[in-house]
Parts: sequence; C-alpha cells; structure tokens
Amino acid sequence: MKNSVRLSVILASLALPLLVALAVAQQPPQKPDEDLGDAIKVDVDVVNLYCAVRNKQNGLVNNLNKDDFDLAEDGKHQAIKYFTRETDIPLTLGLLVDVSGSQQNLIEIERRAAGSFFGSVLRKKDVAFLISFGADSELLQDLTASPRLLQDGLRRLKLNAGFSGINSGPVPTMNHNRGTVLYDAVYVAANDMLSHEVGRKAIVLITDGEDQGSKLNEKNAIEAAQKADAIIYGILYVDRQFYGGFGANYGGANVLKHMADETGGHMFQVDRKNTLESIFDQIQQEMRTQYLIGYTPTNSAKDGSFRKIDLKANSKDLKVEVRKGYYAMPNNNR
Repeated sequence: MKNSVRLSVILASLALPLLVALAVAQQPPQKPDEDLGDAIKVDVDVVNLYCAVRNKQNGLVNNLNKDDFDLAEDGKHQAIKYFTRETDIPLTLGLLVDVSGSQQNLIEIERRAAGSFFGSVLRKKDVAFLISFGADSELLQDLTASPRLLQDGLRRLKLNAGFSGINSGPVPTMNHNRGTVLYDAVYVAANDMLSHEVGRKAIVLITDGEDQGSKLNEKNAIEAAQKADAIIYGILYVDRQFYGGFGANYGGANVLKHMADETGGHMFQVDRKNTLESIFDQIQQEMRTQYLIGYTPTNSAKDGSFRKIDLKANSKDLKVEVRKGYYAMPNNNR
C-alpha cells in the first residue's frame, strides 16, 4: 500500500508541470500595443493625451486611427505608442457654478440643467464634485458617485455676491461687490480635487467669464489644470441685461476659450440657438467619443519644465482639441 501511494505522488508531481505548460499554451494572445489603453495609466514614462477631433462643420469625428495623427513635443516628432478610442474609462468630473451677482437671474436654470446633466453623464465608476463661486468659493459636494448627494449639493446653490457694508473693513465705505473668484475656484478644483485622481478628468465651468477678486490669476488656474491633466469645458452663460443688453461688451468669452484651448477642452456659449441643456448634451457626447493617445517622450528628463505638445490630424479639414502641453514632473503619471 505504501509503495502504491508513493507511486501516485510521483506521477502527480510529474504531471503538474505538463498541466501548467498546457494551460499557458492555451491562454489567448495579448492584444497589440494600440489596444492596451489601460497600460497607459500605470507607466509613469508615458504621456497620456485625451483628445477630441472636429470637422469644419464643428461635428465630432470618431472613426480615426493612429496613422491619422502626427505628434510632436517641443518641435520633435514623437512615436505614438498607444492608441484607442475611449468611451468607458472612469470619469472624474468637477462642476463649477458661478453664483456671483451677475448670475443671480440664472442660478435656478443652472440648477435644473446641472441636475439633468449629472443624471445622464455619470456612469458606473464615475465620480463628481460640485463647487460654487462668487465672492469666495465653496465645496457644496465632495467627490461622490451618488446622484442624490449631487442633487442635494445643487439645491444649496445660492447667490454669493459678497456685498460688504460700512462695518466690514477698517475704512468706512459704501456697499460694493467684492467680486467673482473664478481663477481661485478653477485652481482649487484642479489642484485640490483632481491632481491625485487617475483616468479622465474634466472641469465644467458655468460662468460669464468675469473674474474680480481672485488671489490667483488666469495663468495659475491653467497651470493647475495642466498639472492635474484636467480638461476644462467652459460654458459662457451671460445675463446680458446685467451688462446693459445684447450690445454690451465683455471679455469673458476670451477667458473661457483660452482656458479650454490650453487644456484640450472646448468653449460653448448659451444663446438663442443653444440652451444650457443642449450644451450639456454636447459635452457629454464629446467626453464619450474621445481618443486616448500615449507616447514615451524622447526627452526623458523629469525636471519640472513645461513641454509643448503639437498633435495634429493629417487631414487639414480636421481640428484636434488637446492640451497644449504638460509639466515633466518627477514620479508623476502624466
């Protein structure tokens, strides 16, 4: 009996390597590089680019391949290592709503439209947060996947005009509006909320684009978004009567367009043809039809310097929306 047991053990030990070899041989082959979108997230030497492509009619183009793009960094050609069309990578979204005095008549419309937007854009594994800003900024809802909590945050949107009175400071003065801390709010969203998150990150900004009173400037806000790899979608929403009617001049459009262009986003404008609800639908469509491109830069130094990115489509009829560059930070997944 002992000899029989010993023989069985020996046969089993001989059979195990054969079974392992057969199992390995039967595994399906790995996908080629261009399909390995997830690998980009864990390789700290790879720069990740989320981009959208539009045609001359401003429509989104979602049927391109790797060979349809040309990529350069600081003027030097770069080989695209990874390429995929991404629709389901988890999204971290920050909604920033202007509640300053100039937006007083628009807050209720913003509340309703944002509620529908959260309900339609967020999918499984997506998270979002909500910040309001006027005379100062306030986090109304921290990162959450709960539509209910986000709706509760939207219900707390209220006017924050920051009027100060005769007893508000060391020098008696008449009442005045302290301003709109637009740049400070973008910086907080990017640096404090998004810089440590992974995957796709976006800031949706509803405002008339006017900043008054921020401690930081536009350059600081853009730099924070670029370091966080966050795309800014600017929604220009103006109460024209507040600025004196439809003939009024204001510079908010240029500010929002610049922030969107520098981070790979897009600026939208609420007007008679485009409602806030329809713009939210367009943003949702764009975020679900992005390309994910990854490359290992020929300049491997991680010295904190800004590297300029130039990603173009080979067709002159197409425009690529992508961030203008990145900061080569040490030990930082870009």
